[in-house]
Amino acid sequence: MVCCGRWQWAHLLWVLAVWWFCFGFWRVISACPTSCKCSSTRISCTNQEPGIVAFPRLASASDAKNITDIYISNQRNLESINGSEVLQYGGLVNLTVIDSGLKFVSREAFRNNLHLHYINFSRNKLSNLSRKTFHHLNLTHLILTANPLQCSCDNMWIKLMQRAALFGLETQSLECINENKKKKSLASMDIPSCGVPEVRISPTNLSVVGGKDDALYCYFSGAPPPNVSWNFNSLTTEYMTELDTYVIILKLTNISSNDNGKIISCIAENAVGEEQASVQLVVYFKPQITFLEKGIPDHHWCIPFSVRGNPPPALQWFHEGAILNETDYIWTQIHEVNQSEHHGCLQLDNPTHVNNGLYRLHAQNEYGTDERQVMVHFMGAPALDTFTEPTEYEWTTETSSPNVGLTTDDGEGNLSTDPSKTAKEDSVSVYVVVGIAAIVCTGLVIMLIILKFGKHSKFGIKGNRARYARHSAVQQVTHDDIRLCFVSYDSTGWVGEVRKAKTVRQTEKNKRKTF
Repeated sequence: MVCCGRWQWAHLLWVLAVWWFCFGFWRVISACPTSCKCSSTRISCTNQEPGIVAFPRLASASDAKNITDIYISNQRNLESINGSEVLQYGGLVNLTVIDSGLKFVSREAFRNNLHLHYINFSRNKLSNLSRKTFHHLNLTHLILTANPLQCSCDNMWIKLMQRAALFGLETQSLECINENKKKKSLASMDIPSCGVPEVRISPTNLSVVGGKDDALYCYFSGAPPPNVSWNFNSLTTEYMTELDTYVIILKLTNISSNDNGKIISCIAENAVGEEQASVQLVVYFKPQITFLEKGIPDHHWCIPFSVRGNPPPALQWFHEGAILNETDYIWTQIHEVNQSEHHGCLQLDNPTHVNNGLYRLHAQNEYGTDERQVMVHFMGAPALDTFTEPTEYEWTTETSSPNVGLTTDDGEGNLSTDPSKTAKEDSVSVYVVVGIAAIVCTGLVIMLIILKFGKHSKFGIKGNRARYARHSAVQQVTHDDIRLCFVSYDSTGWVGEVRKAKTVRQTEKNKRKTF
């Protein structure tokens, strides 16, 4: 059953794959223009009959985006490529139109085909090609051989590209037809009053204080007369332009600090080529602290900040109103610089509760100052241990526990936790223990005195029997343990302790002397 189930699933997936392939392939085939063959990535139009009269287009825009290669040949009725015909092929990489009747290619033909790298227009009827058609493309090959190009200023750019060894044109033998209907090498073409325009910006360095007004002047020349314009990206400063015969003026009003570092360009373009000149706008302004936030734990603690200013401002930190002197453990670190804005941190290595508090950042340059502050908490203060003097003294032994919370019996079966009764019972216990210890100690002392001085007593037993009795007594004391009592008083009350002590045994030498 399991094997059968797996086989059925595999068969179903195979059927679905075949259906999807056939459906997708048939959909492309059904949308393919007459006289062309289409696949999922390629369109090929080579059949002369009936042929095509316009650039091939697919009905489905989604299918057109997948086309990377278009090949057209032997299409004598195809005379032009207009601006909107190639627009749908956004992924086009290779375009070949050869041995056909192509005469005109629009300046806007490839404005949406930024992936186009290879173009082959050889053996067509092209007489002029605009430089604007190709100037935005990153071409590796532009093949133009065997076309009746005119020796005109419109084609001068091809000569310049060939001389600069661009687009593979340097390997092609290109010819042009002059006003006498004669062919000549394109490389030797010389057209009077036909050249790349020239431009110049004044002043070459524009430095201004924020909020002021200023202007830029762009002087240009060229034949044919160029089209001139200012080019800048997202300029926030208010501006207006004025065009004169050979100069275009850019007037800037209330120059914004946000435009510091922006590049402003003047571009002049004609049929032959394009030229531009640029200047960087430098805006001086006072510091602005745009960001200051609480501490962030990282490898080191970081109080992040962002500061703008030109020239770059000097930074000074304050902690709780006092100047914060930077050390190996507390320092300012700049991580990133964008134009006139600095992003960084006040780094703190293992801060403690001492470092908690109010932090203030002061930024200053020659045009002004700015300040911002933030409250930062790194850790709580450590807990302080307190000592409480006991109100009542308690007696303890090695095996006893404090009497706090103990109950006493009043003799009638009633339990009581009265502290006064507990204190009285403790006092009686202390007296009893001390008395017993005193009696024991006194007896031991008397025994030692008798043993030490008994042999010299005139009332002692005479002869060997007396010496034997004395030796037995000493031997008995020597082998017995003697308990010594110590009574002391400390901060918890009277404390009684019984310690053991061993008497020194008689050596064999003393035994022999005794007998």
